[in-house]
Amino acid sequence: MAGVAQALVLVVLLAASWKPLGDRMARVYTDPRHGRVERLVYRLCRIDPDSGQRWTAYAAGVLGLALVSVLLLYLLQRVQPLLPLGFGRGSSGPDGPATVGPTMAFNTAVSFTTNTNWQSYVPDQVLGHTVQMIGLTVQNVLSAAVGMAVAVALVRGFAAAGDGDGRIGNVWVDVTRGAVRILLPLAAVAAVVLVATGVVQSLRSGIEVTAVDGSVHTVPLAPTASQEAVKLLGTNGGGIFNANSAHPFENPTPLSNLIEIYLLLVIPVALTRTFGVLVGRVREGVVLLGVTAVLWVLFLGAAWVAELQPNGPATLAAGGALEGKETRFGIAGSVLFAVSTTGTSTGAVNAAHDSMTGAGGGVVLLNMLLGEVAPGGVGAGLYGLLVMAVVAVFLAGQMVGRTPEYLGKKLGRREISCAAVSVVVMPALVLLGTGLTVALPAVTADALDDAGPHGFTEVLYAWASAANNNGSAFAGLTATGDFLQIGLGVAMLFGRFLPILAVLCLAGSLAVRPRVPAGAGTLPTDGLLFGGLLGVTVLMVSALTFLPALALGPIAEALS
Repeated sequence: MAGVAQALVLVVLLAASWKPLGDRMARVYTDPRHGRVERLVYRLCRIDPDSGQRWTAYAAGVLGLALVSVLLLYLLQRVQPLLPLGFGRGSSGPDGPATVGPTMAFNTAVSFTTNTNWQSYVPDQVLGHTVQMIGLTVQNVLSAAVGMAVAVALVRGFAAAGDGDGRIGNVWVDVTRGAVRILLPLAAVAAVVLVATGVVQSLRSGIEVTAVDGSVHTVPLAPTASQEAVKLLGTNGGGIFNANSAHPFENPTPLSNLIEIYLLLVIPVALTRTFGVLVGRVREGVVLLGVTAVLWVLFLGAAWVAELQPNGPATLAAGGALEGKETRFGIAGSVLFAVSTTGTSTGAVNAAHDSMTGAGGGVVLLNMLLGEVAPGGVGAGLYGLLVMAVVAVFLAGQMVGRTPEYLGKKLGRREISCAAVSVVVMPALVLLGTGLTVALPAVTADALDDAGPHGFTEVLYAWASAANNNGSAFAGLTATGDFLQIGLGVAMLFGRFLPILAVLCLAGSLAVRPRVPAGAGTLPTDGLLFGGLLGVTVLMVSALTFLPALALGPIAEALS
């Protein structure tokens, strides 16, 4: 009952935020005026904010920003010994303990630039406060703003009358507005709220405490609340402590736990309203919201049942699978967080996913393998849902022999090809990466602590997390070797930017297509029929693609 009550309170909070935040974001991206801070940014960067861009220029801007971000964040980590508030931290290896090794720096730079926040290191031992604040936190904001910008560009393609030259906005304006008008104000308020609940905010390196046996230990401190707020709002997920949101300095109470789950869901949920407002059909946004809500509830219920079913002596004695879970959150609070963080691209965790039951771990893994559309990451969830909507409309058109249409735009070969590329990239990266890893005994011998189905699940989960830009992990996999550092980094890059290129190409193609009136045979996309079709399409694409791999991992473990 406590778990149900938490879920109901969360749903009420999200419902109360859906309209005002969704409408606010719609106004942000359609406002013809530029704020003072924005004009200063445009002047410094020599940007003409009133010029529109075709999809090729928009994509070049996204890739250029990503390249600069990766390089600067890589260099920032490598020169950490020269920076203030470094505290002599660093990774072990040939480069010494006071810096970050090259492969780890590459993996981390790619991870935070792609909104993945995969961490193959112990944050409070490797990175100082300067790198955390100037490097990682800045990328938490920028990567989320890029995701929202790409989603809005796709929506503009659908909303365009088709009588223009295919311009879908200005990437620099969209990213700046997303950061300045949406993410930073919300993060500032959220940080204050988190501090009020007990989350730490300090520039000290740590504090000495005396244990009951008289021994003295140093407990790390950090500017936690400010990074925690934006890591959740931007569906980033990288923790400032190794235990992430299970650490009492990041997430001290059941109240802070509920607030953090709300923060990681609120923008992806509200973006469905933004979509409906921008295309002038609010009911279309309601359909997308309904699909994500049903998927979220289904996975939440399945994970709850899996974790509450006693299986084994310890679980029978405890009445549920409590291993790896914080007692202050319990099973209900841990599962609610796990399903929400894997349904988005957040990757923050308040419990050890590796300690979940075979079925429970399989549920959160499959939740990622859906493409994280329940409701998905900031921006990425919305454009992922719209791509699946294009696929669903195409399948419906094939069944009745009509040219598919969505939102008054006919979908031709180019549009379907773009959607197909966007859908295929993630499964290809996950399956190829998993297969290559398990085929290399030298890699598995160093990286895996477990054998059998659970070990396979750990590998599959890691590649799914990287390719979906989630960032969570099963703790039994040690990903500090060069193969996994570089391989997972490449998967993050391709998993992030290949779908973005396909989505922007789709947006450009839609922007030049004329709008056609709905006819007698047009499939209505603002009702239950299309919502059901979209939901089934999402589930079937994942089930058909990943069922063999899931059978070798979590399904085999659950049945053993």
